[in-house]
Amino acid sequence: MTTVTLNLDTVELTDEQFYRLCQMNRDWQFERTAKGEIIIMSPVGGVSGNREADLIGLVWMWNQQTQLGRVFSSSTIFRLPNNGDRSPDAAWVSLERWSALTAEEQEKFPPICPDFVIELRSRTDPLRQLQEKMQEYLNSGLRLGWLINPQDEQVEIYRASREVEIVQFPVSLSGEDVLPGFVLNLPMI
Repeated sequence: MTTVTLNLDTVELTDEQFYRLCQMNRDWQFERTAKGEIIIMSPVGGVSGNREADLIGLVWMWNQQTQLGRVFSSSTIFRLPNNGDRSPDAAWVSLERWSALTAEEQEKFPPICPDFVIELRSRTDPLRQLQEKMQEYLNSGLRLGWLINPQDEQVEIYRASREVEIVQFPVSLSGEDVLPGFVLNLPMI
């Protein structure tokens, strides 16, 4: 992961300019922190890519059965209400909230914080940066988030208005009232 810090005294990208930057450089995956830092995400290796696909697949299968919302991959950038343009490894937005967006908002970078996100730490990801990203989600309205850390065999569980809970593998994670009936058993990845 590479972070490019822009001096906001000299350069400030509007939301539209950031969107165009991403569209003109489709081979690169960008994020923008709430502080305005541009992050260029490096591609993940085979193990992390497979784990991410498994996670998205499990959330997708649950959603196919419940039809309660929409599932998103790590290629989706969400324009967070408290600033930042972030791309979780897996995300879910309730159907009610997704349907409230206009067609254009759904097409571009949706101006909404997902109800649920998963961030999967790969070998090259600094833990501190992922924890800061999870905090950005919480500050923007996240209801439930899991930071899965295979290197330390633990999961950090983020919930609105609560302290972060850290649990060790093996663990069975519940989607609680956000993803009712969804269960993820780790280490399955």
